[in-house]
Amino acid sequence: MVNLGDIFPNLFVKTTVGDMYLHDWFENSWGILFSHPADFTPVCTTELARVVELKDEFAKRNCKVIALSCDSVESHIKWIRDINMYAKVDEAEFPFPIIADPDRDIALELNMLDPDEKDAAGVVLTARAVFIVDPKKKMRLSILYPATTGRNFDEVLRVLDSLQLCDKHKVATPVDWKKGDEVMVQPSVSDEDCKKLFPAIRVECLPSRKQYIRKTVIEN
Repeated sequence: MVNLGDIFPNLFVKTTVGDMYLHDWFENSWGILFSHPADFTPVCTTELARVVELKDEFAKRNCKVIALSCDSVESHIKWIRDINMYAKVDEAEFPFPIIADPDRDIALELNMLDPDEKDAAGVVLTARAVFIVDPKKKMRLSILYPATTGRNFDEVLRVLDSLQLCDKHKVATPVDWKKGDEVMVQPSVSDEDCKKLFPAIRVECLPSRKQYIRKTVIEN
């Protein structure tokens, strides 16, 4: 398993755009690897189509995505036509690679198998995992969904926004935060430094009289 803060494995992968090392695809960008149970399945098709629709949003955030499914490269290439049709796009080039993992080697290494879901042959399917990797190749987030539950990629973008913002400023994002909302100054920042770093600080009064909820707005 890969833990938060670990260097994400530089996997050698076979994809729809050729063989590569994963770090070479991510280069100096943020990166997202997201996995799927199988090609030509309903929920998976909707998810990849949604990522196609959001390609410009990921590009704005300097983030490159790559998908994974347990079928072959040949199967992926045929499936892409369905994905593009579902996404209502007609592009000569698909915006991201899809990794082939027919033997579940990668799924096993990254611990993303769903024991409750099996294919017609009784082989365990890959779960719906999301890994976010920063430009230093450190894993910054992992989410594991069961095969039956589709993801919300607006939430993936929201988390990416939070990670990037908190890397630039000594803040944290509260519950249900979205880009443009108030953020919270990290507890490690002293009150003196807080006033210097965040002139527009707003401190909430609490019954405990402890002033640990310090809010501000950061534009970028």
